[in-house]
Amino acid sequence: MKFRLKITFCMLCLMAVLFGIGSSALIAISFQNGLERERESARNSYQMLMYTLQMTGELETWSSMEEIQNLFRRLSGQGNSWEAITLYSEEEELYSSGDAAAYFTDSGNKVDTQHCVITCFEDGEGCQYLQLSGAFLAGDRTLYLDMAHNISMLYQTREQQQAAYRRIFLGMTALCAVLAYTMALFLTRSLSRLSRGAREIAQGNFSFRSNIRSGDEIGRLSEDFDRMAGQVEQNILELKESVERQERFVSNFTHELKTPMTAVLGYADLLRSQDLTEEERRDAANYIFSEGKRLERLSLKLLDIYVAGQEELALSGHSPGRIVCDVTEHLEPGYQAQGIALSCRCEEGKCLLEPDLFRSLLVNLLDNARKALTGGGTILVSLELTGEGCRLTVQDDGPGIPEESLARLTEAFYRVDKSRSRRQGGAGLGLTLCAKIAELHKGSLHFESREGRGTKVTAELKGGRL
Repeated sequence: MKFRLKITFCMLCLMAVLFGIGSSALIAISFQNGLERERESARNSYQMLMYTLQMTGELETWSSMEEIQNLFRRLSGQGNSWEAITLYSEEEELYSSGDAAAYFTDSGNKVDTQHCVITCFEDGEGCQYLQLSGAFLAGDRTLYLDMAHNISMLYQTREQQQAAYRRIFLGMTALCAVLAYTMALFLTRSLSRLSRGAREIAQGNFSFRSNIRSGDEIGRLSEDFDRMAGQVEQNILELKESVERQERFVSNFTHELKTPMTAVLGYADLLRSQDLTEEERRDAANYIFSEGKRLERLSLKLLDIYVAGQEELALSGHSPGRIVCDVTEHLEPGYQAQGIALSCRCEEGKCLLEPDLFRSLLVNLLDNARKALTGGGTILVSLELTGEGCRLTVQDDGPGIPEESLARLTEAFYRVDKSRSRRQGGAGLGLTLCAKIAELHKGSLHFESREGRGTKVTAELKGGRL
């Protein structure tokens, strides 16, 4: 059963119970009040009749049945309201009038001259009566009087009210069903949109948003749902990007292995199967050696990245400026031989870092800058301390990097200039390792570059200060 039908059914049940209880109670109270008024009216009429009979009985005017009948006729003509009446003594019946008298109940043993008994009875035609029974003294005799007061109109009124209640109840039920269903449809419309959103997301439409704006619980549920959908969409996009990166990694790794392995196998087969001159053998062996060294560098870089991602990093207090000065001092002669001016500007102080990884980070950044300066140039290394650690910057005045390549620089095996990188022995893993080292120091790697104006790489390390 749908939720809106459940709401409608519950509202109908609630209306039926409350309306039924209220209407039944109202009809019952109205009937009881009417019955009480009829009893009071019948009691007053009966007491007046009893008083009149007592007075006439004391005057001893009852000498014959005819005189008693004449007396009751006169009393009836004076506006007394009864449907039937019976006057009797213990020995005989003195007077009886009205068809309902045949249905009187015997109350002789329940009444006396001080008390009046009121009971109800029904005649053969279904009419309802109040029976008033009492006794009085007439001379030296005790006489009994039963009087019937018609209250059928009261019961008819109750039946009419109950019939009207049933008609009104059916009408109210139908109206309540329509209104309740309309309200439930309006209230659950938002839930239907959320349900549709869940189906859309299940079918792969992660951009769907419910966009329900209301200040109630459903509105807050919609906001949470949209927030969840946004996070799911973001996670899916990141997962797709991760899968694409992994696919590119496998493709590039396969390509990186295939090229040198093909060359090694080809030259090895040439040495094995043909007679070569000494110079040809030397060239083949040199090529096999260079490609073997390239495979070695590739495997070592991959090992460094794996170890950097797996090891528990223990940071300790060191002076990053001294490490930078030491590395640049040892590398400067080799760079000068290639026409590259290497200089550094370092700020004194200590911060928390892992010295070997920091050194590897610096060496890889310098190596990338060196490879960019094929015709010579300058490289400036600067180190400054921050409130959270240190900031390492390596800047060159080389040809720069195209803007579309900046976002992919840290991808494994990615090269801006593939042919030049291979000639210089690069595997496209240096910046990947640098990004991993910066991440282990709770930092990040940033690139600024414009074609023809050089490249600036900044490593933010946030391991902490001493």
